[in-house]
Parts: sequence; structure tokens; C-alpha cells
Amino acid sequence: MLSKEQRQKRIQDIIARESVSTQAELVERLRSEGVQVTQATVSRDINELRLVRLPIGKGRHRYALAQVSGHNDVRDQLERLFQNFVRDVDRGENMLVIRTADGHAAGVALLLDKLRRDDIVGTIAGEDTIFVVARTIDEGEALMEELHALMLG
Repeated sequence: MLSKEQRQKRIQDIIARESVSTQAELVERLRSEGVQVTQATVSRDINELRLVRLPIGKGRHRYALAQVSGHNDVRDQLERLFQNFVRDVDRGENMLVIRTADGHAAGVALLLDKLRRDDIVGTIAGEDTIFVVARTIDEGEALMEELHALMLG
């Protein structure tokens, strides 16, 4: 039986060499390599590895490792993701909720985390929802305005 780290390394290897678009496909690929795993475990691994789903045309996607380097690159990628996959941003005092297309919350949250902003305490991502905690109510309001602007481009 593989350790969690070994299994996650195997997932990274699979998505690096193959086009995998769903969790079920990833479970199938792992099982074909002799790794017994549930879809729930793969879902957790995807979130922990912060995999993103990239469009490959004709409405299809594939999992990939998020590639980020400098702050400007992160900002540009974040803007593209917001324009393509973010559906709504809502706020309650210093807490924001970002709704994305299915499977894109982890990728957006990763880029928000990579910005390393003092006004963002942290993020938590699910399948299509990101919970963002701003440091103050005023910073939460300003952040929401900034994120709305990202959606518009």
C-alpha cells in the first residue's frame, strides 16, 4: 500500500503525461497501476495538490499542476481564471464567498494564496466554492470590489 506522499506523487506523474479530465478517470488510471483508491481520497488529493482544471477545447478540461512564478504572472493568471470560471463573489463583513464553475475553486484559491497579501488571512476551497477571510471589514469590502473588477477584466 502506498503512502499518501507516494500516491500524490503518482497522481502528479499521471497528470503530467496523460490528459485526465475527471476524478473518476484519475481513479481508473491509479487502479490500472495497482493503486486501490476511492474517489473521495482522490478528491482530497486534488485539493491538497492544488491541481487546476485547464481548458483543452470543445468544452473539455484536463487536470494540471498550477504553474505560477512572479507576482505579475500570478495576477495575470488570477484575472484569466476570474474571467473564465468565477461566477459570483459575495461578502458578509470580513468574509467573502467566491463561487466558481465546478472543479475550479482550488485553482483560484491557490492563486489567491500565492499573492501573499496581508489583507487576506486565508482561504479554504471546495469543489466550486472558496471561503476567503479578510483581515478587517474595510479590507473585505475593498477586496470584494477588486475581485468583482477581476471578473469584468
